[in-house]
Amino acid sequence: MTAPVSLQKALWRGFTMKCPNCGQGHLFGRFLKVVDNCEVCSEDYTPQRADDLPAYLVIAVVGHLVVPALLAVEIAYSPPAWLELLIWLPVTGLSALLLLQPVKGAIVGLQWQKGMHGFEAGSRRRDREAPDGVTPVPHLASKELVS
Repeated sequence: MTAPVSLQKALWRGFTMKCPNCGQGHLFGRFLKVVDNCEVCSEDYTPQRADDLPAYLVIAVVGHLVVPALLAVEIAYSPPAWLELLIWLPVTGLSALLLLQPVKGAIVGLQWQKGMHGFEAGSRRRDREAPDGVTPVPHLASKELVS
């Protein structure tokens, strides 16, 4: 029996592309393909439904970082358009690609820890297996929160 995983730890483990449950197994089999089960603790990840949220978050983060930098360079130096395209297109594309998998991992970690979608059964099982004296972390699917 292990202590419940906090939301912060589940998000971090997901962001580092590790299993939110044990922190050791790989969360991804391919670039954006979440594994069905953790190779270390056998946690089931088939219920995850990250869908388009990671892409939206990455667009928002990269946009909020790149656009002010682009405007600052434009105001300070006024480089030609071809040079700006040569700089900002690769920066934007690489930033988005590098952030997409960790953000998707964090979303899967969030869903897992909160018992969202099909993770409710695993969430209830973890709550039952929590060591004595440890208060289970409330989940979105908990009946106490709904009432």
